[in-house]
Amino acid sequence: MLPELHLPWLELSIAIPLLGAALCAIRFSDTNKQRVAVCASAATFLCTVCEWYDFSGLNTFAAHDHWDIIRMLLHKDLFVIDELNAPLLPMTALMFLLTIVSTQRTKAARFSYRWTLLLMAVTLAILSCIDPWALIGLLSLAIVPVWMELRRRGRSTRVYLLHMSIYLMLLIGGWSLLDLNASKSEANLLPIAMLTAAALLRAGVVPLQAWIIDLFENAGLGTAFLFMAPMTGAYAVMRLVLPVAPVWAMQSIAVLSLITAVHAAGMALIQTDARRLLAYLFLSNSSLILAGVELVTPIGLTGGLCVWLSIGLSMCGLALTIRSVEARIGRIDLQQFSGLGRHMPLLSSFFLVTGLASIGFPGTIGFISTELLIEGAVSVYPIVGLMVVVVAALNGIAVVKAYLHIFAGSEHPSSVSMTCRLSERFAILAIVALIIGGGLMPQPIVKSRYHAATALLHVRDGTATDTPVGAHGR
Repeated sequence: MLPELHLPWLELSIAIPLLGAALCAIRFSDTNKQRVAVCASAATFLCTVCEWYDFSGLNTFAAHDHWDIIRMLLHKDLFVIDELNAPLLPMTALMFLLTIVSTQRTKAARFSYRWTLLLMAVTLAILSCIDPWALIGLLSLAIVPVWMELRRRGRSTRVYLLHMSIYLMLLIGGWSLLDLNASKSEANLLPIAMLTAAALLRAGVVPLQAWIIDLFENAGLGTAFLFMAPMTGAYAVMRLVLPVAPVWAMQSIAVLSLITAVHAAGMALIQTDARRLLAYLFLSNSSLILAGVELVTPIGLTGGLCVWLSIGLSMCGLALTIRSVEARIGRIDLQQFSGLGRHMPLLSSFFLVTGLASIGFPGTIGFISTELLIEGAVSVYPIVGLMVVVVAALNGIAVVKAYLHIFAGSEHPSSVSMTCRLSERFAILAIVALIIGGGLMPQPIVKSRYHAATALLHVRDGTATDTPVGAHGR
């Protein structure tokens, strides 16, 4: 029996955004919808912080809700908080909160608060879920809000639906075949290959990343980023693939992830559109997480899990900056020097801080994460550590180049003020505080990620006792 939290924080963090989405479906004005969305996302973020604090005080690896209604009905644990997802839940809730708060009134008519809150609820449910079939169902449901966003904007959904359909078929088919085996530890080749292919497609590895670039170009930047940033694909790998995958499957994920990281970093250098730049930077950095998983060592896996948090925060800040600039001047052309630095001094500083944090600049949360990943990689495969360094160097050049094109050059002529609004300043300061604070005091996060890494390895080795990390309940 798992210990209980003192209150049903997990269920509240899922129910509150669902209630907010229902209220936003009422014919309110755009301003009132934003107020409802802000209140719902803020309350959800508070619940995720409280559940993390509550869980930390239990001194256990995993716990379920107090008065867990779903557990009472189904007689099994469906939503659980453990060392793996405990920090991911507040980080994800914070991303949604800051995106909603920083949405300007000029974009309110094109930004669907209802579908954003629904996506928030589903994403938090995914990151809390340990039951394989429930997790697959939630991953399927998460596709719907993004599809609706593309339809609302009158954009083609063909590329997105094609890739997501293949992804779901591989995921459902692979786990169905795996579920037929009496012993999952002796799974045969086909289901493991299907689950591995599904993980690679969802992560956007080469040559399957076209749907992510298409998504960033055609959907709203906020919606596209919120769908990708929590990295639910990596979470599915941790719950479904890692505990049962043989060495060849993990190596294939790692090799293709490293190739993707280098390829995306190179592509980021030549982009002429800020959205495509953000997409490739995200692909390059997020691929390092799966590369860390393949190392299957405590230090390497700890580094991968730390990179998960650092990339989530830094890329969220970078996306919010680009989104704020777009709200003032439209799509950003990186072929010319826009000269926006004097109009947006705070945004320019924020762009540089978050961009450098994503490559592991000293003093930021990304520094210790990248160091751990390189340390773990060099001790197992030296070439992996070298490629991580190359990726960081290329991404650093891309970030500085984009910074110069957006904020340097002759001053942009404007008859209206382009300074940050209060809500944007709040978002900026919140992200910067976490990035710098995590860099100066990394011990709590590293300790938590190390515990999660060792538990994942125990599940993989079949020595776990009370750990639900593998979603198999074995």
